[in-house]
Amino acid sequence: MSFSDSRRSACRHLLAGAALFAVGTSLPVTGALAQFRVEISGVGATQIPIAIARFRNESGSPAAISAIVQADLERSGLFRGLDASADRLDETSRPPLSDWKTKGADALLAGSVTRLADGQYDVRYHVWDVLKARDLGGLSIVVPAADLRLAAHRIADDIFEKLTGDRGAFATRIAYVSKVGSRHTLIVADADGEGAQTPLTSAQPIISPAWAPDGRQLAYVSFETGKPVVVVQDVSTGRRRVVASFKGSNSAPAWSPDGRQLAVTLSREGGSQIYVMGVDGQDVRRLTQSAAIDTEATWSPDGASLYFVSDRGGSPQIYRVSASGGPAQRVTFSGSYNISPAISPDGRWLAYVSQVERGYRVHLMELASGQVRALSDTRDDESPSFAPNSRQVIYATRLQGREVLVTSSLDGRIKARLTTQVADVREPVWGPFLTPRR
Repeated sequence: MSFSDSRRSACRHLLAGAALFAVGTSLPVTGALAQFRVEISGVGATQIPIAIARFRNESGSPAAISAIVQADLERSGLFRGLDASADRLDETSRPPLSDWKTKGADALLAGSVTRLADGQYDVRYHVWDVLKARDLGGLSIVVPAADLRLAAHRIADDIFEKLTGDRGAFATRIAYVSKVGSRHTLIVADADGEGAQTPLTSAQPIISPAWAPDGRQLAYVSFETGKPVVVVQDVSTGRRRVVASFKGSNSAPAWSPDGRQLAVTLSREGGSQIYVMGVDGQDVRRLTQSAAIDTEATWSPDGASLYFVSDRGGSPQIYRVSASGGPAQRVTFSGSYNISPAISPDGRWLAYVSQVERGYRVHLMELASGQVRALSDTRDDESPSFAPNSRQVIYATRLQGREVLVTSSLDGRIKARLTTQVADVREPVWGPFLTPRR
């Protein structure tokens, strides 16, 4: 029995094969491969108009801080940028907020970029709530030139939290797989697709990347030993270790929320089933007990249960099982083909891919109510993954013959397309917050 479809990345881990690849450690991506084109489409139901002034001395900075902040905020779908570049403002200004209210702004951002004697840059900014006539304060961030984009993402995160009450996720990272000709590359990049590095290259497909909760390791499936095995790799150092190389297929790794366990799909006892083991590959225990294909496990945020795909009912559907084992409960009932489950970090939402006529579209289920709606309007979607603040979803799809990545607001109104000129991109996974909350 099989429900695998060679086009669906959700089922690629069920395909066995032998391949050798060359490993590269944290190499910078050069040329067109690194250059994403971001196209934002749609209009949010509610958007905060924010006036963003060009930072003082920004023309002498290697990074356009104000433009990066504005792009981040607009990509979230919750903000609409207003041009304040004609006004000479910085973090020391005392702007007349009533004038900015008349201009239609709900918030105002200004700042400066100063190169220090040691070559680092002092980035300062200030934010005002125009509607409430409140000074929201600001910060000073000192960074090397290479981290100016990161500083801009952190500013966007701070503004997002000040104005929405939710933590921003612009300073996080994504991982995805690119394909140029026969070359497959595992790439780690900023959430906007910039700053890319390559932990791994391969002459054969790379599948099922998964972030560790600490944001410093990735698990993925490798074919270099002649069969699919699960490897864990440190992103910064390139150190890697095989954690699952049992008889048969080893695939679909998923980290537990505490980072101490991995759920994997193994066929060592015949059919594909869900197993849980320590991150060192020890203490392996079988979680599901069925004659069907059980695969694509993902943990609930509290670690108490796992969601997975099974065709035990005749067609692939999403089920939930306790982390300690026991009977599984079916979760999806709408549609005859539902795969690739992803749970939002706040535990409210289930994203998955559902077959609609001859296409595959990302759907979103509110777990408390069971209500489902289509998130995308494309027809070849794969691999949904939530931002760590649960406010956006990233997924792969095909547009105009090219595989691309798309980020979407949860209402589906605002989408940002991340494409490259020379590569197909697929299997995205959004990483966790890297630093503790202040």
